[in-house]
Amino acid sequence: MKYIPEQRTEPRRPGRTSRLRRERPIQRGGRRPREAAFREEAANQRWYRVCTPSVHLDRGRFLMDRAGGEMAKRRGMLTVEQRGTLFVFLAAVLYSIGGLCIKVIPWHGMSINSARNMVSLLVIGGYLLLSRHGLRFNRWIALGAVSVCGTNVLFSLANKLTTAANTIVLQFTAPIFVILLAAVFWRKKPGRLDLTACALVLAGVVCFFVDSLEMGGMLGNLLALLSGLSYAGVFLLNDLPDADPISSVFWGDLASVILGLPFLVQETAFTPTAITSVVILGAFQVGLAYVLMCIGLRTTPAVTASLISGIEPVLNPILVAVFYGEEVGALALVGAVIVVVSVVGYNVLRGRAAAGKGRIS
Repeated sequence: MKYIPEQRTEPRRPGRTSRLRRERPIQRGGRRPREAAFREEAANQRWYRVCTPSVHLDRGRFLMDRAGGEMAKRRGMLTVEQRGTLFVFLAAVLYSIGGLCIKVIPWHGMSINSARNMVSLLVIGGYLLLSRHGLRFNRWIALGAVSVCGTNVLFSLANKLTTAANTIVLQFTAPIFVILLAAVFWRKKPGRLDLTACALVLAGVVCFFVDSLEMGGMLGNLLALLSGLSYAGVFLLNDLPDADPISSVFWGDLASVILGLPFLVQETAFTPTAITSVVILGAFQVGLAYVLMCIGLRTTPAVTASLISGIEPVLNPILVAVFYGEEVGALALVGAVIVVVSVVGYNVLRGRAAAGKGRIS
């Protein structure tokens, strides 16, 4: 809201100097809440342009007011929030190839994780150079790096110690961990819609893998469950004070390379399939996916990002079915429908709720 001095309109009297009345806010049809919200968005816009120069958006379109958003819709353009959601979705699609490629590489899980992160460092380093985003480090970035490294290591180990289905279904307890961590550390009370959507997504994931969920591989199951906790930390990177998600990804990948290097030097089966799979994992499943996720998280809430990424456990078995001929059961198809409908429905309802609040204000 802009404040300007209001000058007196009456003529100046002899012997008196003109004065300015007390400043007061401009009133435009009682829309003070909307103007206050726009002022807050403008402040966020300036902060992101200064602290995160890797955002490739025009200044006037970074955060749109209501008129700008309506104009973007009429022109068929994506708003900033929609673009962030799209980036998170594309990242989830790239994540879904992880289990498939790890299974075909005849190496130890730590070796695979080290090799793929060597490639991903080249991708992320190139992104940082092209975007002129300076590499940062502080205690919050270090905490984010721990989450990234933990997710990388635990996912690779779990895929070798238990089935891919077990790994995915246990890792996707992440939405529950997101809600718990946000409630404990950020005092964010989840809404009824958030809780309902999380419950439906988890129910769909369970249905999708209930036929293949086995009791064996207890250590692998435990590591997969812990990867869900680390995965939640990845989604919450943007909520950390003075955080820089892409820097956390870089340092987390570097730590992953160092931890797995002693295992990698002992490998001998450097087949074309193994090398190709490692390059695909590093360039796309880790490097590009994390870049897209970091950009998307700037305008996508953590719980929403977790729910959108629920598409990963749907695509992963589909890829296995296509390339290895594994059949997908009827109950798995029901689970896939539940996940997709829940994610789409959550975003639609959330968008309508936000639009309703805007009309009221």
